[in-house]
Amino acid sequence: MIRAHLAALHERERRRYVETHPRSVALAGQDARHYLFGVPLHWMRDWPTPATLHVARAEGHRLWCADGHAYLDFCLGDSGAMFGHSPAPVARAIAEQAQHGLTAMLPSTLAAEVGQRLAHCFGLPRWQLTLSASDANRFVLRWARAVTRRPKVLVFDGCYHGTVDDTLVDGDAQGRTLTRASLLGQVHDLALGSVVVPFNDIAAVERALAGGDVACVLSEPALTNCGLVPPLPDFLAQLQAACRRHGTLLALDETHTLSSGWGGQARGEGLVPDFLVVGKAIAGGLPCAVYGFTEEMNARMEAAKRAAPDGHSGIGTTLSANLLAMAALHASLGELVTPETYAPMLASAAAIESRLRETLAQAGMPWSVTRLGARMELQFCTRPPRDAGEARAAMDDELERALHLWLLNRGVLVTPFHNMLLVAPTMSAEQAQPLVAALAEFLAALRG
Repeated sequence: MIRAHLAALHERERRRYVETHPRSVALAGQDARHYLFGVPLHWMRDWPTPATLHVARAEGHRLWCADGHAYLDFCLGDSGAMFGHSPAPVARAIAEQAQHGLTAMLPSTLAAEVGQRLAHCFGLPRWQLTLSASDANRFVLRWARAVTRRPKVLVFDGCYHGTVDDTLVDGDAQGRTLTRASLLGQVHDLALGSVVVPFNDIAAVERALAGGDVACVLSEPALTNCGLVPPLPDFLAQLQAACRRHGTLLALDETHTLSSGWGGQARGEGLVPDFLVVGKAIAGGLPCAVYGFTEEMNARMEAAKRAAPDGHSGIGTTLSANLLAMAALHASLGELVTPETYAPMLASAAAIESRLRETLAQAGMPWSVTRLGARMELQFCTRPPRDAGEARAAMDDELERALHLWLLNRGVLVTPFHNMLLVAPTMSAEQAQPLVAALAEFLAALRG
């Protein structure tokens, strides 16, 4: 019954969007003359709209499009604006710093205090800044190989660590590691330096590490880009213990799981990784990322660098730790990424999760809602998936795109890649009621 109504419903919503968004449609036509696929970043094609929605302004948990429509934003720049759009402390810091220099390839007078704040929040003493989590992850893997003198890295099937070649691999049914088929322009076989195993499978991790050639395990504390897959109880602790037994370094990428709580999920679970990466939201949405590491790792990294010939290490970029990013990071860590911000954020997310579950139950729909702090995922399965295979099996592109367009036409934005929702600190459960109502209406419409 659902499938019978879906195509007609989707077509009605496409027409509704075109009729109510003439300015965005016109701007998309103008963009098409200048940009690849008609957008300045080809990922923007993934939105379910007939013509890309154009943003006029964004503030807090709201966004306004070129046609003047207001939206509750649960995408928040796919996590980049996790703490809301243009948070006041960061906006002030950027405006002030912009008058006193943007970049100099020299440390800011704020650098020492930023280092103290990073250590206080995440529990690791040593830090480096980059422009993105992709860069941070890429550099961490170089450091790991340099200090261990081992060639391979281990990642989990369904992981997301940005545009890092070593992580763009998949596993097949026979347990082999394969270069991802969707990669463009790929020449080298990524399986030569990478191993992929299923998430939440500690036995598979042990087998992969037993050979003694894996320099580093790079993992999100929970899979977040193939549908939300939380870790099983004790899995991360077991992972850390396995790495230590085999002399393998552990790097945790908290770029998305920063939503878990202050200090990230690693701090919440009492983990002490060798490396920790945080990107996207750490400086309020300005391009900036950080990676932290232990004192022991700091000594090994310095030794590796001193032992290498002079020249470019392949680690670092000219704009890393620029003055503007440092000012934004200082303000974010001081006034935004704080326990006081997380408390209402997590409470609202829990209340919204409860209301979504009630809506699904009342409609008799066998879907689930999985939550990780302020991040949650509506998944087309009866229980949260345990690995990427189960998460993929629950996906339904046709249903997902119809749902996203339905919500957008009713003033609610969710992440275009899957059914992920982020709750900004300014969002209350009451303010999220249009999301709950729109979902209920969608479920009723599916039933005809």
